[in-house]
Amino acid sequence: MPEAVIVSALRTPVGTARKGTLRDTDAYTLADGIVRASADRLAELGVEPDRIDDIMLAEGLYGGGVIARHAALTAGLPTVPGLAHNRHCAASLAAVQSAAASIRSGMDEVVLAGGVNSASTSPRLRLGDEPWVPPTHPDRPDAPNLDMSITVGWNAAVAANISRQDMDAWALRSHQGAIRAIDEGRFKDEIVPVETPYGLFDTDEHPRRDTSLEKLAGLKPLHPEIEGFSITAGNAAGGNDAAAALALVSDRLGLPALATVKAWASVGVDPADTGLAPVQAIPKALARAGLSTDDVDLYEINEAFASMCVAVVRRLDLDPDRVNVNGSGCSLGHPVAATGGRMLVTLVHELRRRGGGIGVAAMCAGGGMGSAVVVEVGSES
Repeated sequence: MPEAVIVSALRTPVGTARKGTLRDTDAYTLADGIVRASADRLAELGVEPDRIDDIMLAEGLYGGGVIARHAALTAGLPTVPGLAHNRHCAASLAAVQSAAASIRSGMDEVVLAGGVNSASTSPRLRLGDEPWVPPTHPDRPDAPNLDMSITVGWNAAVAANISRQDMDAWALRSHQGAIRAIDEGRFKDEIVPVETPYGLFDTDEHPRRDTSLEKLAGLKPLHPEIEGFSITAGNAAGGNDAAAALALVSDRLGLPALATVKAWASVGVDPADTGLAPVQAIPKALARAGLSTDDVDLYEINEAFASMCVAVVRRLDLDPDRVNVNGSGCSLGHPVAATGGRMLVTLVHELRRRGGGIGVAAMCAGGGMGSAVVVEVGSES
């Protein structure tokens, strides 16, 4: 059986939705740029455009127009089909999983996989005269539909006894890690700049240099009517715009690999327990790779809310110093359909910077789901 290896891992900078630099750059433009850059990287490795078997891009709630095929055409890849993926927040992880599965089965040899998200320009759906958003699950009082601050943030905090101080401290750590990574140039090799109406965009803009525990503690809870509720805008992920793509190929092509996709797993949990879904997904994926949490060198666990990330770290007894070392959702942001791809891109490059090792990217997803991907970066890569 061939192995699925990653030979290119690229992303755009992450923009702040509706008021950031990408506010007038739509998902099609973002996808075009990242697919074009990925195809160029493959060409540098000797893989011509007609060798690309498929493009699988998550597009979340963008509208279902198969952005991947649109990007193939605009990037000059007319013979390459496209697939629109959706597993809510974990959609671009699912795209990478599907690409790896197709390669390991021998059906495909070269696939671009990732995701694109433009919260700034996504269409607003209506049902009659009323705004409408597709529901993630049947509505319940303990798991209200479309209110992730409860189903992901607050419920995880209550279940794992995470305090407001715990959340704010983790959020501050996230911002500090992201700012440090930007200042040290850790993202340089993974970012593809984007031409925008406001100039060249080449640096993540969501992390806050000036935040502090005092500022975070001063923010109002999102649901003051709920006793003890301590989820705020400061310890939650932002709304964001970005795209990410990884080029996966069969190891039989003999190309220099950045990483090998070792295993993956997705799980379903009660919607009220959505934030804790990675607690099940991570061990399941590791077991499929013949590994345990003790074997993992770095984790990327999306901070949809700081509370759920802290809860996962505690429930699995993970070393916090190996988790989100360059920031995550609270700082870099959560460009929903692109987040899983962004996490894998950053994880692969950070492992390479450290000389190799085992990495896990994991996240919860709306409607009571979770997903994880295990990668290995060789010491000689």
